[in-house]
Amino acid sequence: MKRSELIFDLITLWVTIDPIGTLPLYLSVTKDMTPQKRRAAAIRASIIAFIILAGFLYLGQYLLEEMRIELLSFQIAGGIVLFLFALSMIFEKEGPPKTASDDTRDVAVFPLAMPSIATPGALLAVVVLTDNNTHNFLDQTATCGIMLLILAINLTIMLLGEKIVKLMGRAGLNVLSRVMGMILAAAAVQMVYSALRGELGPG
Repeated sequence: MKRSELIFDLITLWVTIDPIGTLPLYLSVTKDMTPQKRRAAAIRASIIAFIILAGFLYLGQYLLEEMRIELLSFQIAGGIVLFLFALSMIFEKEGPPKTASDDTRDVAVFPLAMPSIATPGALLAVVVLTDNNTHNFLDQTATCGIMLLILAINLTIMLLGEKIVKLMGRAGLNVLSRVMGMILAAAAVQMVYSALRGELGPG
């Protein structure tokens, strides 16, 4: 794989996974957790997101072709899921901090691993960037390595977010949750709109 292609893959995956944008979402959905559970959720979510993205990278195109699903249709479905999740953030009711041991696991899978880290855009990107018709297994593995690097950076940023939690407090995180919900809702609508215009990606 050429150096220019590796750089293009890096930029594309950085934009679609969006480590900087993941941080405020991570802080908002883990605001009721202890620091230990928050860190555990970040690590678990990163591992799950890698498995999902790697699976789509190597097998996603085969799966979609076998089921006769077009990428644009997949993009619309991803946008709808993201929009519904955004609504849950916007209209979330405040309550006492959650202490159940299962909370870490649930938040790590949804919404952190998917659709926050393994975003619909990232799932589309790994399929398009590793097109089976133009890229061999080694090329796909190189792209997977770049993806792993970005996920490692993403995890580091989330783990460093503990300091931000102490500065913002519970009220600040509640406000942040609503703001991120609005941004995600807009991104979801843009994804669907772009797909209806025949364009892959957020447009």
